[in-house]
Amino acid sequence: MSVDNKKKQLFKLLFAAAWLDGKIHQNEREYLHRMVRENALAEDEDIKLLLTEMKPIQSEQCYQWLEEYLGKNPSEQDYQELLESLSGIIYVDNDIAVQESQFLTYLQTLEANKSIFNQVLRSIQKLYLKAMAYAEK
Repeated sequence: MSVDNKKKQLFKLLFAAAWLDGKIHQNEREYLHRMVRENALAEDEDIKLLLTEMKPIQSEQCYQWLEEYLGKNPSEQDYQELLESLSGIIYVDNDIAVQESQFLTYLQTLEANKSIFNQVLRSIQKLYLKAMAYAEK
């Protein structure tokens, strides 16, 4: 995925996260507009449409965009960067709604599951290598 597309996906996800509590607060709006400027996304038609705030983003869409953003094999660094970005938009209004908290918890759960999966996979790989070494003797 290109860097520009990744930035656009991240913005869409942050925008959807801002809608989780049912409205975009002024601090969230300012944060999103600053992000658009800093990442040179202001000319993108999809981004322009989102910034009009004419159509609220449903929570299901937010979760879908999360999975699209992470893809099938995200790294621990991907999770950490995303968690930092999402925390920024969620905490900027000094009011953590239940829906926002649940979303962060869901992301942390995905990260934990991925870590456990990686640990199990590494263990299986080690056992396989030991078995192969033993078989060669």
